[in-house]
Amino acid sequence: MPYCLAVKYSYMTRKEFEVLARNALEGLPGEFKDRLQNVDVVIEEKSKGRLLGLYRGVPLKNRTHYYGMVMPDKIVLYQQNIEQACKDTGIGIREEVKHVIQHEIAHHFGISDKRLKDLGVY
Repeated sequence: MPYCLAVKYSYMTRKEFEVLARNALEGLPGEFKDRLQNVDVVIEEKSKGRLLGLYRGVPLKNRTHYYGMVMPDKIVLYQQNIEQACKDTGIGIREEVKHVIQHEIAHHFGISDKRLKDLGVY
């Protein structure tokens, strides 16, 4: 594993960032990983504002028997925004990527931001 993955504020290459995202997905508990259906995770450079991630799609709880033949849902990670947030807060990039992926996957399962706040997740 490259040294810079362990450094808190180090800006990294796209490939290094992809490794963090892949590791975060592989580290999900089986009961969540096994239920991810028709969803892609992509990395974009940055978003307008301070958005770290975004879920675009139809949450599992809203899918009916009519759901089919559709493009995959998308979880977007905004690399530069995450790196900047880590620099500002002192949180490690690895931890932040893991947190953002978990947060967006919660949306895939139909859990709202309000519910996540109520649960004390963030």
